[in-house]
Amino acid sequence: MSDMRAHLPLRPRLEALLLALESGLVERRREVRLILLAALAGEHSLLLGPPGTAKSELARRLHRAFAEASYFERLLTRFSVPEELFGPLSIRALEEDRYERHIAGFLPEASIAFIDEVFKANSAILNALLTLLNEREFDNGAGRIHCPLISAIGASNEVPDDEVAAAFFDRFLLRIPIVPVSDDGFRALLALEPTPAADTVFDAALDAGDRRALAHAASGVALSAEVADRLAELRGWLHAERVPVSDRRWVKMAALLRTAAATEGRPAISPWDLLLLPACIGSDAGAQAGVTDWLCSRLGVREAFAPPRLQRIVAAFEGQLHAEQNADDLDYDDEGRLRMSDAQFSGQVNDMKGGGQALRMTYTRRRRFGDTHIAARTGQVEDLLARIDGYRDELAAVREDFDRYRAASLWLDEPLSRRVVASLASTAAALEDFSSRARSCRSGFAALPRLDLDPGRVPEPIVHEALEP
Repeated sequence: MSDMRAHLPLRPRLEALLLALESGLVERRREVRLILLAALAGEHSLLLGPPGTAKSELARRLHRAFAEASYFERLLTRFSVPEELFGPLSIRALEEDRYERHIAGFLPEASIAFIDEVFKANSAILNALLTLLNEREFDNGAGRIHCPLISAIGASNEVPDDEVAAAFFDRFLLRIPIVPVSDDGFRALLALEPTPAADTVFDAALDAGDRRALAHAASGVALSAEVADRLAELRGWLHAERVPVSDRRWVKMAALLRTAAATEGRPAISPWDLLLLPACIGSDAGAQAGVTDWLCSRLGVREAFAPPRLQRIVAAFEGQLHAEQNADDLDYDDEGRLRMSDAQFSGQVNDMKGGGQALRMTYTRRRRFGDTHIAARTGQVEDLLARIDGYRDELAAVREDFDRYRAASLWLDEPLSRRVVASLASTAAALEDFSSRARSCRSGFAALPRLDLDPGRVPEPIVHEALEP
């Protein structure tokens, strides 16, 4: 096994690990990938769901993905005492006026830990856990010791609402809702054969050297201006939605994205990596769905060419065309001058000041437009069509880029991937519709009634949102 680890590069081993972690589980692909990625980044995961949904099994399997890693598991209740997690007090130390614990076999010496019903513990336990999870240190008597913890997996049926538990809740970078298998997966669940419990590591398990090499590679992954801009947009949207995300959490999310890129041998974070963030931001399934919706609607779509904006612009042209096609006008002679003959007046009215009678003009024919006016209108539409065509090409390149990302990704959730594909296809279909409507507008402007002699009138520009070049 050690020879295999020495000769295989990281990516094939991660692929083998993921297959081993998923084997014998039904509909747990996303959960497996997220907890492994969190562990590779040195972060902790929280599984939120009812009993009997394989939460403890996921943690035990994660332990087997790391060579020479010790495992600790405990179910907490409101009656749990610190000794259950951190070890009993040393009687000899007490006799010597020292307050120390025997930590062998307990959480301070664990590499992978599973803490079930974690929020049922009292505040004393949660406060002690805060330092251990965040700094990987434990105060044992007068000294502080380093803990080898790679990742902790917490489990709970619900999100906490008290202040102390909320602070502890924030220590879990990934919050992963987990539900019973679907109706489609139920038969596969029934068909599973019982598998004996195993504590041996997987053949492709990672050792400390592998983790150090990955951490070094992740530290060199670049965060581009494009990704930073999207993160800033997301932060602004979350602020508007009153979803608090601490600065510490943003830093940890960036580190997680760097780790994801490093595992796939990429030198920079991809904008598509942001699809990993809903589990880092939302506190529950509903909140995460909102973040997912925002990402699916924004990734791969530049704001200037987003369908809602283009819809307003095309609608402005359609409204202008309708107004000009249905406009009446004063009657002009062949030279473009207003006719002033008596036949063009419907009668006489007072000038409202007791003066003489004034002639009243009436509209007697459809408005006609000069060549300059029509050329300006069609030119405006052609400019819009050119921009739509350019964005259509750009969107095609984006779709190809996502297809490549999807094929190479170790961590992308497949249902989410299908949503992105559908979102990009929907945007492409909207662009086709806008292009068709714009061409109709161009034809409509070109067919407007024309003056025999263009008086040189220049139309007022259509007021709409400017498009980026």
